[in-house]
Amino acid sequence: MGLGKEKGSTRINRYERQTSSVSLDALDALASALEVPTAYLVADSGAFADALLRLSQIDLERQPEVLELLDRLVHDPKLAARLLAASKPAAKAKRAGRRKA
Repeated sequence: MGLGKEKGSTRINRYERQTSSVSLDALDALASALEVPTAYLVADSGAFADALLRLSQIDLERQPEVLELLDRLVHDPKLAARLLAASKPAAKAKRAGRRKA
């Protein structure tokens, strides 16, 4: 059914200019339909949205551990650099293995 191009464009423009807003219920319904956390839809950046999505995919029992790891990475840039450096060879080997298959 839909709104039609003109009415739909007008409504979207109002959201973009922030003269209209989406209710939390509508936002939650949209997030459920897209199977993403509601916070994903209002994240300030793509990277933050991606982080929220990945965090939402972690089992509830493991979330405290992951939060502790994130806290350590935020407060210890050297640890983050070491972890990234150590994971690059593994990621490269994994990609090479996929190419052979």
